[in-house]
Amino acid sequence: MFKLNENDREYRFGDSGPKYLMKGPRSNFALVQFHPGEDFRAHYHNVMEENFFILSGEVDIVVDGVVHHLTPGDLIHIEPGEVHYVINRSDKMVKMVSTLAPFQEVDKVEVDNPTLD
Repeated sequence: MFKLNENDREYRFGDSGPKYLMKGPRSNFALVQFHPGEDFRAHYHNVMEENFFILSGEVDIVVDGVVHHLTPGDLIHIEPGEVHYVINRSDKMVKMVSTLAPFQEVDKVEVDNPTLD
């Protein structure tokens, strides 16, 4: 058992990107924040499934070439092998929860970002 407050961790890129509150041993739990225009590299996982739950703001999550526009309260589940890419094309910060399971130390395969309209 452990307990922590989100203020005990930092976002990867200062005030944006993922902030892992838990990494392993069975799953990852992170808060993710992106400024308008920010994104991350398209990738897939061989073993881990990933979920994003939108807390605030709007975000586009592209899964296998299909754009999904998510707003607060939306959840998207991404299976292993599905290429996914996240971009904040809105004019506001987006904040979401990300979970990954089952935990793998190395399971991310980066690919080229899709061309979006």
